[in-house]
Amino acid sequence: MLILSILFAFASSQKPAMRDFIGLNVHTVQFKPDLYKPVTSVVRDYHPVVWDLGDNASNPTTFPMSQNRVNWLELYGGWKQKGYRIDVSAQVESVVPEKWTPANEFAYGETFARYFGPSSLQPLVESVEIGNEPANFNDAQYRAMFENMVRGIRKGDPKLKIATCAVALGKNDKYSKDIACLNGLESLVDVVNVHTYPFVEGYPTWRRSYPEDPGINYLKQAGKMIEWRDSHLPGRPVWVTEFGYDSTTKPNKKTGDFAKWVGNTDEEQAKYIVRSYLLFSAMDVEKAYLYFFNDKDEPQLHGASGLTRDFKPKPSFYAVAHLQKTLGDYRFEKAVIRKQDDIYIYQYRSINKANEFIWTVWSPTGSSRTSKAVLPNPNAKIVGAEQMPLIGGPTERVPYTIGPDGLIHITIGEKPTYLFFQLDSRVGRSF
Repeated sequence: MLILSILFAFASSQKPAMRDFIGLNVHTVQFKPDLYKPVTSVVRDYHPVVWDLGDNASNPTTFPMSQNRVNWLELYGGWKQKGYRIDVSAQVESVVPEKWTPANEFAYGETFARYFGPSSLQPLVESVEIGNEPANFNDAQYRAMFENMVRGIRKGDPKLKIATCAVALGKNDKYSKDIACLNGLESLVDVVNVHTYPFVEGYPTWRRSYPEDPGINYLKQAGKMIEWRDSHLPGRPVWVTEFGYDSTTKPNKKTGDFAKWVGNTDEEQAKYIVRSYLLFSAMDVEKAYLYFFNDKDEPQLHGASGLTRDFKPKPSFYAVAHLQKTLGDYRFEKAVIRKQDDIYIYQYRSINKANEFIWTVWSPTGSSRTSKAVLPNPNAKIVGAEQMPLIGGPTERVPYTIGPDGLIHITIGEKPTYLFFQLDSRVGRSF
């Protein structure tokens, strides 16, 4: 608990606006930028390096064209024109380690940065990750890849931000590299990159729990990397670049690895995703990218993680779009109340109107319960309350009353409720 108590204590001036925080993982030509504008303007693209080089890393790059004829200028340029900010997860692992040499690692980094970086004539991306989950690289191979490619990037465009692949403390799993493999290269790291999922258990169920569950490693995983960052790279941002929940309408497969897989309902996915964004925003995390943008309704691990199902919005799409619309111009300010298994209240302050703030209130449980709550009065005028939606259309208003003592009486549940406040200079400061 010490880790989390430290992590939730940051002043609002250090926090990003939520519109710059709420991110989404996408994949190249499959992404439909117009469809997802309501949920985010911050995207992380899985960029297969094998598309640029073929299966041999010594092949020259031909930007803006990839070897398989994808025009990155048209693709990323189109996203930028629609207001998206792009992080590229350069999947170096798509070319087997033995095909790389120090020279072509450096060359790819240099040419990528020179073409895509902020200093180019047509800047396309803001940051690049050296690998996503390069499990096929051993630690020595990844360290060499990281150093050589980063030195090439620095030569090509020193303004391009550089992130690690998914890292963890120790051998957390086969998908994350031990951050210790980069010891001595800390000066080359601009961003520390973390993947975390709310698993209660792994194979064969891969069952996931609600995000505040104290028995899982979900928030702790990010917390450990924040502590490492504080000791080794103070001031550098930590990004959670993968988190999420699966929800499907289909029955389990009868045989195979996913016969005993356990997913979540559409409603659980929606409320747990929104609560995850809120929880990460209260930590010293600069951005959080949801996995995933779309799915094909497959009852298997990561097969039903999308905000859309066959490009049709799921309840989670409407819930995240509402989060973006409601809190996009606000930043996390403080935790008003955080009682495990009872109630969470987080306060978000408007970046444009200093007299306006919003409380997000929810039951941090996994039981679908609702309960009557009595909330403190923040010495401000409450001007409305509404609940996280699961469908499109008008948002559901939440009734409340103000008691003789000024306390707020309201029913809360696992779907976050948003309370809107305005300060009056005659009233005084907020709670």
